[in-house]
Amino acid sequence: MGKVIAIVNQKGGVGKTTTAMNLAAYIAQGGKSCLLVDLDPQANATSGCGLVPSEIERGVYEVLSGISNPHEAIHEVSPHAFRILPASMALAGASIELVSVEDREFQLKEALSGFVSLYDYIIIDCPPSLGLLTLNALVASDYVLVPVQAEYFALEGIGQLLETVQLVKENLKPELSILGVVLTMYDRRYKLSESVLMELYRHFPEKIFRTVIPRNVRLAEAPSHGKTIGDYDASSRGAKAYERFAKEVLEYLGDSRNC
Repeated sequence: MGKVIAIVNQKGGVGKTTTAMNLAAYIAQGGKSCLLVDLDPQANATSGCGLVPSEIERGVYEVLSGISNPHEAIHEVSPHAFRILPASMALAGASIELVSVEDREFQLKEALSGFVSLYDYIIIDCPPSLGLLTLNALVASDYVLVPVQAEYFALEGIGQLLETVQLVKENLKPELSILGVVLTMYDRRYKLSESVLMELYRHFPEKIFRTVIPRNVRLAEAPSHGKTIGDYDASSRGAKAYERFAKEVLEYLGDSRNC
């Protein structure tokens, strides 16, 4: 069975989508089959992979609504790379529509049930909130990965996120666990970045990934060209960091062979 990883942080602008896209890309580059699920109504992962959200006729919203067969909604990002279940603007209404649905927290898990055995990894890019869509992602997942920006308010809201994860474990998904925290937008020139890293180690001594993702202009540029950082500039510091990070994730999950 494939492993499902939700990338979650209710704060926006922390590198969540960048992490989702590039983790999926480097996992696939390592010879693993990977599906990226864009569960964010902003559809940044979708556009970052070269698709146009307004032109998506079948995506995660249609799958959740039962309108579309999941197999019809999946797009291949590039030959021999990962695949994506894209988002469209219609996804913005999903949270409201799901409220009246029976077992509403399990809709994504049910939709993905036919895919878990087809992929080695499923990466879910969650919206910047702890609403119903993110709750669906947590219930559908085995692991939670938390990107944290190297900024002053980095730890703000992390406690609330961990409380939400614990509630999901206790009431909906006992198998759910924290994969770890990855520090993003790290700039070693500033003492603040180092302070944030030390503070994270103090709070989560055994859950911090060794790899830190640097603040890198090439990482910021890549999505505007509809490319992952590996396709856009494989020699950049950002690309090398995400390549190391993907290997570290696979190593942690005991799946680093041939990667």
